[in-house]
Amino acid sequence: MPIGIVSDEEFFKESSSYSPAKSLIVPPNPVLEGEILDIPKRGRKDGDIEVPDSLRKIIGEEALLNGRASAVQLAAEFGLSPSSASAYAVGATSTSSYNQPKPSILSHINKSRERATKKAAKTLNAALAAITQEKLDYLDADKVSGIAKDMSVIIKNLEPKVDPSGSSAATPQFTIYAPQFRDERSFEFIQVTE
Repeated sequence: MPIGIVSDEEFFKESSSYSPAKSLIVPPNPVLEGEILDIPKRGRKDGDIEVPDSLRKIIGEEALLNGRASAVQLAAEFGLSPSSASAYAVGATSTSSYNQPKPSILSHINKSRERATKKAAKTLNAALAAITQEKLDYLDADKVSGIAKDMSVIIKNLEPKVDPSGSSAATPQFTIYAPQFRDERSFEFIQVTE
């Protein structure tokens, strides 16, 4: 059979010659049957429990900026547990790796923290600059000082936790071995005659 476009009659005649069970009779009106196949969906499959890092970063940032309740609500919309939202808030990938945060997620959260801190610091500086001696003498400065206080609390909450010992990195530890000296009188002795 030559390669190219052929009529149905030629096609059925040639295809039936390869199968001994079929006869060489060509059906007058061939019935075409097809099968409908589902095209696989993109994205997360049913039963897939792997959460993309981008979603972990978003939930962690949400916990930092808007609080745990907002992060839990966002996680619930994606079918994630509140404990997972808490883990993402500290940069971990799961509750079992809570104390070993993933550097990429932690870096994203820290960058968000720095942006929010800078914005709060600008507002704090503007509020402090607005408190002048004239306002203290003649105007009600309670509102302006309240803004300054609120901005300082925001900055304190957003800054990374500081190790009380002053160093966040692990310091090397040295073990010095000092053997005890023994006096000669503590040794056994043998008298030898020559």
